[in-house]
Amino acid sequence: MKKTDQQGRIVKRRSFLKAAAGALAAPSIVSSTALGSEKARPPSERISLAIIGTGHRGRAHVNAFLRQKDAQIVATCDPYKDRREREAKRIENYYAKQRGKGHYVGCEAYRDFREILARDDVDAVVIVTPDHWHVPIAVAAARARKHLYLEKPVGLSIEWNKVCRDVCQRYDVVFQYGTQQRSMGHCRHGCELVRNGRIGEVHTVKVKCPNGSSGGSAKPVPVPDGFDYDLWLGPAPVTPYTKDRCSGNWPRIGTYFVYDNCLGFLSGWGAHPLDIAVWGCDPDYTMPVEVWGSGDIPTEGLFDTVINWKIEGRYANGVKFEFDAARGDSTTFIGSEGWVKISRSGNDAKPKSLLGSTIKPDELHLQESHDHPGDFLNSIKSQTPTVSPVDVAVQSDFISHVCDIAVRTGEKIRWDPEKETVLNGGQAARMMDRSLRSPWHL
Repeated sequence: MKKTDQQGRIVKRRSFLKAAAGALAAPSIVSSTALGSEKARPPSERISLAIIGTGHRGRAHVNAFLRQKDAQIVATCDPYKDRREREAKRIENYYAKQRGKGHYVGCEAYRDFREILARDDVDAVVIVTPDHWHVPIAVAAARARKHLYLEKPVGLSIEWNKVCRDVCQRYDVVFQYGTQQRSMGHCRHGCELVRNGRIGEVHTVKVKCPNGSSGGSAKPVPVPDGFDYDLWLGPAPVTPYTKDRCSGNWPRIGTYFVYDNCLGFLSGWGAHPLDIAVWGCDPDYTMPVEVWGSGDIPTEGLFDTVINWKIEGRYANGVKFEFDAARGDSTTFIGSEGWVKISRSGNDAKPKSLLGSTIKPDELHLQESHDHPGDFLNSIKSQTPTVSPVDVAVQSDFISHVCDIAVRTGEKIRWDPEKETVLNGGQAARMMDRSLRSPWHL
């Protein structure tokens, strides 16, 4: 008999279409002729989607969901007029080609995400905005009973994350976190090796991810035509527009390196290997209870998120935690009988024979997914949790926040996993939350 696992090993069917309670509406019916293709899924199997955020990552998500035959993208949204209209046109051209005709109209471009949330025919939203917008839009979408695919990281503070999780659970919406490595078979296999004791008793978890960046122009310049900068800022403090602040082009990625809008790569990229750390750990110790370390905070230029971090910690059971800025990203579990290193490019292990080891039927198996967008859509249809549900997303994101607080305060941060709170007082405790610029709220 297979073992069950609270992190998503064997999932039970959830009944959350509770019409009497007014909870969650069933997916909208898209007409069988909407795409005019013999390959189109029946109406009851297609999900109506909106893409919120159409920059570099947003375009990648458009591509991913266009490939899903049981989904149809009906809206795009972005404060950049040219971006939202470009993607809407590209989507319509794709569907026109599917129909075998030269014209198709059916994807609206919006400036304001609230107009999309007001649409009854939108089942789900894919949120690919700058980080400071993730939680405010996710919370509003969940209250509008839209299913959520949320790019990482979750939010700008521990308290924001709690609100996001609680609202998603209250409204019983399907949530998929953008930690795509959970849909890579080798990452799942590596975590299963650890969870089934193949490396003996784990004593150290080492996490690495790419460093952030310093610099960026702080010189105010005119806001480009067709760009609603005030809406882009949204809940963030009012700051002058500069050529690098809203940029998504490397190395001037202002959307990832300005502290008003994010935590930097410590969180934005760290979300991937930290999520693997959570997936591979026993549920009893997914979060370090003590964290300390060092890092640099740039003082010149626009960018001011933590770089060059070197962080240590301790789990409640004594297992050691390390998190460093480095080239590439990886999560390494070191045990009494060997180690397993997991990265998006592949796994390594000692002994090497572990890499070809099969997980037996009676051992613990983690939830399986081979297609992250597809897993999201299947969960909507089957009423089951995704491979990256909201409670797990928030758990791994908590680690980022505690690490950021440790570097910025210079303190050893003590974490209470039951109350989900920083036990330090003063600045460390205050950093658990952030205010939102009026009129935005959670």
